[in-house]
Amino acid sequence: MFALSRQEIALVLVTMLWGSTFLIIHIAMQHSGPLFFVGLRFTIAGAMSMLLFRKHMAGLTRHEAGAGIAIGCALFLGYYLQTVGLRTISSSQSAFITALYVPIVPLLQWAVQKRPPGLMSWVGVTLAFAGLVLLAGPQAGSLHFSPGEIATLAGAAAIAAEIILIGHFAQSVDSRRVTAVQLLTAGLVSFALMPVLGEGVPAFSRLWAGAAIGLGLASAVIQLTMNWAQKSVSPTRATVIYAGEPVWGGIVGRLAGDRLPALALVGAALIVAGVLASEVKFKRKPKRKLREA
Repeated sequence: MFALSRQEIALVLVTMLWGSTFLIIHIAMQHSGPLFFVGLRFTIAGAMSMLLFRKHMAGLTRHEAGAGIAIGCALFLGYYLQTVGLRTISSSQSAFITALYVPIVPLLQWAVQKRPPGLMSWVGVTLAFAGLVLLAGPQAGSLHFSPGEIATLAGAAAIAAEIILIGHFAQSVDSRRVTAVQLLTAGLVSFALMPVLGEGVPAFSRLWAGAAIGLGLASAVIQLTMNWAQKSVSPTRATVIYAGEPVWGGIVGRLAGDRLPALALVGAALIVAGVLASEVKFKRKPKRKLREA
């Protein structure tokens, strides 16, 4: 009844790996600026993808390059803001706030594509927002968010935009080529903004170097695994598995010493419930034709 396929087990492992990245970034931010770290992380991931997909990169079209650049810019913004937030908030808080990208997606689709959310999307948004209020730092239960929480929430919105862009281009591009372009774009945009925003290259540290290289390789492996596994795992089932990401992030943070108050833990649970609720789809039963007398 609860048996998992190889692909589903792979997604669970990816989710566990994903959840651990919040703590790694939180620690690395004590030794590096966010732009440099994000730039190094995604440039490594992009180079890794280029190497793995080198036989396919020759067929890159202008349309695919444009799609990769657009997605890469959203990817950069999402992870840059998340990394900025991790300088001042705990890895557990970041994990749960970042998970809000799932219920944010239907709201952005409504704003941009004029596709109104369904009932369960609204339920998911309501639960997730209530959870965010309860999770909000020392003023848990209020609407006073810290700069780190605001940056992380904005990052979640950017990640939601990235998902919409991926869905928009999915049927007209080769995912391997676009993945390589988007990862490289995110890295190069981050490096290019360093002099503009006044961020310098940090003093060498084995800690930020190891974290950036490890996360860069992990980003490439995660993307490859998702592309492989989701060919046979339904989007709904995959989303249920991905909903475990903030839970793993919270567990890793807890093991590292994070202590969320009871009210914040309730908020974290509401966010996960909101993520799951927003993906529930009810199938309408076809109307039976009346028999003619």
